[in-house]
Amino acid sequence: MTSLLLALQFLTVIPIKVKNFTETKLITSMVFFPVVGFFIASLLILVNNLLLYLGFSNFIINIVLVVALVLITAGIHLDGLSDTFDAIASSKPKEAMLAIMRDSHSGVMGVLSIICVLLLKISFLSSIDSIYKTGALILMCVLGRWSLVFLLFMFPYAREVGKAKIFSEGINLKILITATAFSLSCTVIFFGIDGLSIMVLAMLVAFLFGKFMVKKIEGITGDSLGACCELIEVAVLFLIAILVRAGVFYGK
Repeated sequence: MTSLLLALQFLTVIPIKVKNFTETKLITSMVFFPVVGFFIASLLILVNNLLLYLGFSNFIINIVLVVALVLITAGIHLDGLSDTFDAIASSKPKEAMLAIMRDSHSGVMGVLSIICVLLLKISFLSSIDSIYKTGALILMCVLGRWSLVFLLFMFPYAREVGKAKIFSEGINLKILITATAFSLSCTVIFFGIDGLSIMVLAMLVAFLFGKFMVKKIEGITGDSLGACCELIEVAVLFLIAILVRAGVFYGK
């Protein structure tokens, strides 16, 4: 239970303050990252259903959902996205890029990356039929947070000291397998065997992004983890929208 509460504390704005915990509990909290994603998605589904009941249009609802996601997570991943794209756009050496990521101010590329991601989420959500929307919200949030575990396991940490370093040093195959099993189960439950392509895409995008960051700064950082989560959410919504339009999930 402590590990789950730590995951909620780390990934959401829910006022949970776990004061007494061991390093092992903190590391084990990674198992629950996708579970927290499921919890976040459940809140979004409640908001979606409430606004539908009140008669709001689908487009307005999708805007509110994207804003609600930002509020629930305090924009932690968007902040990482902004810092990462500012650093990448600078085309500077590794140490300079890491310094840019630590800078609390956002540059033009960082702001543009946030705007693009938010607009893409709204657009792709608006392209998904209502009967698939629950599954889309679930997988968007679950696979986005699963990608954090995947990156931490697959790639080295770029900083000597950082908030995510303890996760990078403590992660193991058991944590990855457990988080993956939960995420895979969600994928199959909501989209069947055909939906496995969604998780494959998430894995591919996360892997390519990780390789790109290794090339740029020789590893990942807390900011790049947040950036990856945002990119995975967009990629998942994009693929679901494409597959729904192609009739792959027809009748499911």
